[in-house]
Amino acid sequence: MDIILDNQIPFLDKFLHKYGNINYLDGGHITAGTLGRAEALLVRTRTICEEALLKNSPVKFIGSPTIGTDHIDLDYCRRHGITVANAPGCNAPAVMQYVITALLTLAAKKKANLAALTLGIVGVGNVGKLVAGAAKALHMNVLLNDPPREAREGRHAFTDIDELLRRSDIITLHLPLQPDTRKYADDAFFRACKDGAWLLNTSRGDVIDEEALMQHRHKLGALALDVWQGEPQINTALLNATDIATPHIAGYSLQGKRKASQMILQAFAQWCNDPDPVPEIPHPEVRPAPVLIPEGGSVQERWCAAVQQTFPILDIDAQLRRQPAQFEAIRKSYPLRNDFSAYAILPMVWNL
Repeated sequence: MDIILDNQIPFLDKFLHKYGNINYLDGGHITAGTLGRAEALLVRTRTICEEALLKNSPVKFIGSPTIGTDHIDLDYCRRHGITVANAPGCNAPAVMQYVITALLTLAAKKKANLAALTLGIVGVGNVGKLVAGAAKALHMNVLLNDPPREAREGRHAFTDIDELLRRSDIITLHLPLQPDTRKYADDAFFRACKDGAWLLNTSRGDVIDEEALMQHRHKLGALALDVWQGEPQINTALLNATDIATPHIAGYSLQGKRKASQMILQAFAQWCNDPDPVPEIPHPEVRPAPVLIPEGGSVQERWCAAVQQTFPILDIDAQLRRQPAQFEAIRKSYPLRNDFSAYAILPMVWNL
């Protein structure tokens, strides 16, 4: 069997040789002409798996170590007998780390007390649930909006989107990209937002109508974006209008990447009908320095200093601002960080 493996996917290469020949390619350069005899594609979001790529190919398995599948035409794959596997929830702790770090960093910049603010979480799946727990640990008031979960679980824990926008001082988007969420944050969305609200987006760039966002930017008190329409060619005017801007790296942690690769390896082995136990990808052998909570200042200021030791978010922000045209190169060269789970915190322990 011929297997195409995106050369940016870590950990998998040493486990795939038993299944066939591996061809390593840059995800953005995987085309119909490069597929050859490949029966399996292991790719990321930069490879658009639709009819133009797959037609008349022998591909029967697509594995993507990503939480979303918006880069894959699932209907086409179903109709043509192509198995699709992804890795929902794989990087949820890393995205939560990003959101909490961004919140604390923005609060320091704006001299705001997070415990006095209300956080509205739109989309309460794997990531949204962790963000809610961490925000409550910061003593924030939290509102949840997730219509599919509300339909299953009842209304008691959820808030209508109009009420959430009206009441929330901060809104963070954790929506999958699908037809009903494309440009979800549109003109009406921004008109309904509370004056001075902060907006964070770590889901997909296309859940925001960027034209509407620019028209209403003056209404927002802060803006943090990790995802953008048209990546890797991004709107530099929007970049300049942000408080925090990063090149789609919110979920980039060693632990998240390992989990994603493990989930795809498991799915691929099952598709191959491999009778042997699926090997466990070793956990990264990392022992980062303990996070030291500095003395002095408010509790929030001390937590801000602590989390920025695990993720210096403003460093990658500065790099993107210097070289926005190098969005993809910066993303590819980003050194995978450790999420909160890898750290010991001294002298206090924060259980997230």
